[in-house]
Parts: sequence; C-alpha cells; structure tokens
Amino acid sequence: RERTERMSVEVERKFVCGPDIQTRLNDLAVAVCLGCAQFLDQYFDTPDCRLTLRDVWLRRRQGSWELKCRDGATRRRSAAESRQQERGGDALCTRYREITELAEVIARVREELREGDHEQAARVRDGQMSPSWVRELCLFPFAQFTTERCSYILPMEGEEEEVEGGGTRVDLDRTDFGFCVGEIEVLVQSPEEMDSALRKIERTAQRLG
Repeated sequence: RERTERMSVEVERKFVCGPDIQTRLNDLAVAVCLGCAQFLDQYFDTPDCRLTLRDVWLRRRQGSWELKCRDGATRRRSAAESRQQERGGDALCTRYREITELAEVIARVREELREGDHEQAARVRDGQMSPSWVRELCLFPFAQFTTERCSYILPMEGEEEEVEGGGTRVDLDRTDFGFCVGEIEVLVQSPEEMDSALRKIERTAQRLG
C-alpha cells in the first residue's frame, strides 16, 4: 500500500510573558511540565531580506537546519477573508510548516529565492548538494542568540473534539538579551482540524489570563 506522508502545520499564538506566568502555569494542576532546555539559534537571509520579507524563516538551531514558512492555504487567503478573520481571535494566530529535512530545506529556500535550476534541484534531491549552499545562495546570519525554554502541556477541559496529539503546548522562552515571550501551539494534520485548534488556543489563552 502506498504511504502518503503528511506534514504537520503549527498553529500558534505568541504572547509577551509577565513575571508571574510560570506561577500561573504551576497553579494549574493539570499543566504538565515537559522540562527546560537551552539552545543557540542563528537566523539566515539574503542581504536584501528576501526570505524574511516573505515570512520565511531559515535558522540553524544547535547545528541543525530548520525552515519555517506559511502553509499554502494561509498564503492564498483573500483580502476579504483576512478582514473577516481579523474580527475574531484568528488574527492573533499564525500557521507555519516546519521543515527539518536538509535536502527539502535547501530546495524550498531555492524555490523562495527563485534561483533553482533542474540540475541543481536534482543534486539536492539526491543528497549531493555541496555544504557551501549557504554561500552559493548569498545567505548570511543576521541574528544569533541563546534561548532558555520551559515547555508545558495543558489538557483541554470538557469533551471538546481533540486534534491529533491532544492537549495544547505552551513554551516559555527567555533570550540572552532579556526578551521573554510565550507561545501557545497546536499541531494539525489537515485543514479540517484548524477550527478545533484555534478554539483550543483561545481557551488556553483565557486560562493563562
């Protein structure tokens, strides 16, 4: 039987953390702490910011490459749909695909920069791309910082339909330059799960105050 791979979409909502946010989470008896970690991020772009201006984020985290980009459905939203969503809580949420396979990262970056050619794309698929691809695409690190992250899972109250994986993830990040930000995240596997994910994020935000 042919197996079709599905790529998860991260539906997330960021918020600025107050000094008491961890206390609030710890006061929620159902919150499960997944632990804390520290990692170094480097973000890359072209000198004229061609990736970030398209809301595409290329980073190297602890030596591993990752690419975050908007899912196709979000990019195709009409202006009318955007205005309608801005009247609700959906405007506070973003949807990103996270790509971690190096060959796919390189291929997608080339696509975004519109510099790909068939011969080089074939080498990428075959895993023969030179380690110098960053230099070849004129990419450079424009930001580097260390982050301390504490992660939690919050099960939902009641019997609301769950998206795959169950619960809502909350990450609390503190950077080495003093910025604190939180993120409420739900992973979805199909467009049909999007509304449920948005409801879960909104309810979690209300519980966190």
